[in-house]
Amino acid sequence: MSLFKKIFSPQKKETLDKGLEKTKNNFFSKLGKAVAGKSKVDDDVLDDLEEVLVSSDVGVDTTLKIITRIEARVARDKYVGTDELNGILREEIAGLLSETNQSENSGLNIPSGKKPYVIMVVGVNGVGKTTTIGKLAYQYRKQGLKVVLGAADTFRAAAIDQLQVWADRVGVPIVKQQMGSDPASVAFDTLSSAITQDADVVIIDTAGRLHNKVNLMNELTKVKRVMQKVIENTPHEVLLVLDGSTGQNAFEQAKQFTKATEVTALAITKLDGTAKGGVVIGISDQFKIPVKYIGVGEGIEDLQVFNKHEFVDSFFKI
Repeated sequence: MSLFKKIFSPQKKETLDKGLEKTKNNFFSKLGKAVAGKSKVDDDVLDDLEEVLVSSDVGVDTTLKIITRIEARVARDKYVGTDELNGILREEIAGLLSETNQSENSGLNIPSGKKPYVIMVVGVNGVGKTTTIGKLAYQYRKQGLKVVLGAADTFRAAAIDQLQVWADRVGVPIVKQQMGSDPASVAFDTLSSAITQDADVVIIDTAGRLHNKVNLMNELTKVKRVMQKVIENTPHEVLLVLDGSTGQNAFEQAKQFTKATEVTALAITKLDGTAKGGVVIGISDQFKIPVKYIGVGEGIEDLQVFNKHEFVDSFFKI
C-alpha cells in the first residue's frame, strides 16, 4: 500500500473534511452573499471576492494573486457565470499551491543516510508545539522507528512537564534537565543519548519566546552549533509550529521566526476549531516553505501530513 493511501484512509479524509468544516462554511457563506442575485463574474463580483478571501485569512498578497488569475480567465473567456466561480476558485487555489516547493507526502519520510534524523521544533508558547511533538513522536513510533525527545525549552517548567507527559503517553525516552538549564546543553545530551540508543529520530523542543528577536536568534544559533558538535549538519529539519486559529497573527509569527532562524518546514495546528483555515493557503504561498503537517483535531491521530490536493478537495467539498 502506498504512503498516500495509508495517510489518506477514509477515516483520515473524514477527519480532514470535518476539521475544515468551520472554515468552509464561513467561506462559502460569505461567497454566497457576494454573488447573490448576480449571474456574471464582473468587476463588482471580483471586488466582493477579494474581500471574502482577505476576511477568510488568505492574506492580501495571495488574494491579489488569485484575483489576478481569475481576471485573466474572465478576460479570456469573455463570459464567466457566477455558478462557475467555485470550480474556477478551486482550480486557481490548487494551481497556486502547486507552485510552492511542496513535495508530496514527504512528511513522515526519513531521508536515507540521516540517522538519527534530527528535528528542531520552534514556535511561540500556546501554538500547540508540545502537542505537535508528541503526535509526531507517536506517528514515527507507529512506523516502528525509535524516537528520542529533548526538552530544550528550559525557560518554563511546564514545558518540560508537558513533554514528559507526552513521552510517557507515546512510550519514548526523553532527555531533560532542570528549569533554567542551558538549552544547548540539553540538545547536546539528547543527541548523545540518541546515538547511544541507536535512535532513528530525535525531536528537540525549544523555547517559544518572541519578545526579543536577537536573544531568540542567538539562542537557536547556539543550540544548532552545539548539536553539530555531536552530529554534523544538524538539525536536519527546523519545524515551525503555527496556530491556524490566530489567522493573520500566524503570518507575523512566521515572519519573525524565519528572520530568527532558517525554517525548513511548517506545521499549522488547531484548524478544526477555527474558521481561519484559509491561512494555510496564504502561508504556503507567501513563505515558500513546505507546510508538512496540519492539526485537524484533538486526537493523537489528528496531526496529518499536509497534501495540497486533499486539502483543496476538503475545502471545496459541498
